[in-house]
Amino acid sequence: MIIPEVLESETVYTGKITSIRRDKLTRGDGNTFIRETAVASDAVGIVAMDDRGRILLIRQYRHPMGRPVWEIPAGRMDVEGEKPEETALRELREETDTEASSIQLLTLFLNSAGWTTEKTYVYLAKGLKDVPEFKRKNEEADIEKEWVPLKEAAERVKSGEIDDAKTVIGILMADSMGRQSENK
Repeated sequence: MIIPEVLESETVYTGKITSIRRDKLTRGDGNTFIRETAVASDAVGIVAMDDRGRILLIRQYRHPMGRPVWEIPAGRMDVEGEKPEETALRELREETDTEASSIQLLTLFLNSAGWTTEKTYVYLAKGLKDVPEFKRKNEEADIEKEWVPLKEAAERVKSGEIDDAKTVIGILMADSMGRQSENK
């Protein structure tokens, strides 16, 4: 496989959480082509599961979709030097007022390899306990929380009710792990 060479690269837009980079590339055959890339920080998603096998879902308004979306707790890795698992624990506290005593990486996925640098780490969090309420603002101020049995969450994925990518991946990974342990 030929890996294209970057001939030129420029940042054409810089926003609060994303920038757009335009690259001119060649495969070494004399032809050139342009690719635009959304450069974004990585993110985490957390499947928070209680002792009863329920997971914590949140519903919040997502402006790009123009509607509220059911999701697992999640957030951007926007604190310098913070490890992904630390971001996951922080976001769980901030979005749901919940703390976890254990956390395990379920998977790491590329959000959309053809156009963004963003990767998402999805964790399974257990040993949950409530913590004092975090003061939320903007869209997060109206977060709704719901505890859902994992099997029901998987059915909501299959029906299309849950359609957020990190949430779909996290729920199906956790459900698959549960089925594997049942078969042992």
